[in-house]
Amino acid sequence: MRFGHAMMPRVGLDAGLDAGFGAALDGVARLPAGRSADTPALRREDARREPALHPDPGAGALPVAPMQAPPAVTAALDATGGASVLAPPAAEQRTLITVVVPTYRRPLLLDRCLGALLDQDCDPDCYEIVVCDDGPDDATRATVEARAAERAHCGPRIRYVPVTATQGPAGGRNAGWRAGTGDIVAFTDDDTLPSRQWLTEGRRALARGAAAATGRVSVPLDDPSRPTDFERDTQGLESAEFVTANCFVTRQMLERLGGFDERFTSAWREDSDLQFRILEAGGEIVRAEHALVLHPVRPARWGVSISQQKKSQYDALLYKLHRGRFRESIRRHAPWDYYFIVACALVAAGAALLGELPVAAGAALIWLAMTARFTLRRLRGAALTPSHIAEMAWTSALIPPLSIYWRLVGAWRFKVLFL
Repeated sequence: MRFGHAMMPRVGLDAGLDAGFGAALDGVARLPAGRSADTPALRREDARREPALHPDPGAGALPVAPMQAPPAVTAALDATGGASVLAPPAAEQRTLITVVVPTYRRPLLLDRCLGALLDQDCDPDCYEIVVCDDGPDDATRATVEARAAERAHCGPRIRYVPVTATQGPAGGRNAGWRAGTGDIVAFTDDDTLPSRQWLTEGRRALARGAAAATGRVSVPLDDPSRPTDFERDTQGLESAEFVTANCFVTRQMLERLGGFDERFTSAWREDSDLQFRILEAGGEIVRAEHALVLHPVRPARWGVSISQQKKSQYDALLYKLHRGRFRESIRRHAPWDYYFIVACALVAAGAALLGELPVAAGAALIWLAMTARFTLRRLRGAALTPSHIAEMAWTSALIPPLSIYWRLVGAWRFKVLFL
């Protein structure tokens, strides 16, 4: 989950992804420990390798269904002279990966995501799915229980974890990975569609000792040449460095760091905080290009960008925790254009109250020009329907003061000098 990635570079939708999630790209790119997370120079490895539908267990892939009894069963048979011994149930076998899916009252989207997770190309006994319900609500529980009953005899195990002690996806993810048993924890969101090779490729990326891996996100659009503002924000996931919609972290690293910082109670910046802490702890983050998830754009109400400004307060928390990396990777300087627009509006209002009409008119004209410039910048390359143009004009007038307000709220709340 992520909204409003205004600071992320934009890239176009990869061609050919609609046909079975498309052809996998070459190799795994590594981000060395200690190097800034925004460093563009990533090493690529295993460029000759083609993704296999039935991966080779010896190449770091997940195992396919075993062709012989586990050693424990063989030993028991020997000890009893060949007498019949029941194999341990799937729930007691070793779990390699715990898949964590936080959700909040979106059972239809969740069910679609679970369908994709149950269609993975690896042995279903080597992974488990933990759904963390931040609601929690009966419809979500029923959805999970129906899927669990469907796979009760063939795996993977599906667990429902109601989250009541905290709020937000950070707390939900913590509840999920702590409830699981896998050595690797795979994170995705309830509105994604992981490809069939997602878990196989995620584990392959960590086979050489990295602490975490980030996969590839694709955001399909109806008209990529003219997206709406909300679609373009969502499309920023394609070029993000590290997102919890598609990442893999070793349990050892999560335990060392204590998981996600639950002060991030909204779906904003909690993934960047985890990324920065992994790097600061000396962990290596690799890029797993073959581990693909689709992230369709959800329907959004008119003017959705207004409510998203509240998330700006968590920029202050991330800045307090990682000042250097924040300036390198998120925003190099304060949004001075927003401050200037707000200042012009305040001067215009104050001068009008004092009867200084020429000053008020001049400040109002500057405010109008700056707001129009902001609107046109947001409309460049975007959808030009009358409704979308009106939405951009209206929200462009409100975003600067609301953004500044919530940034200052964050600075006060988290006790940091932050503009």
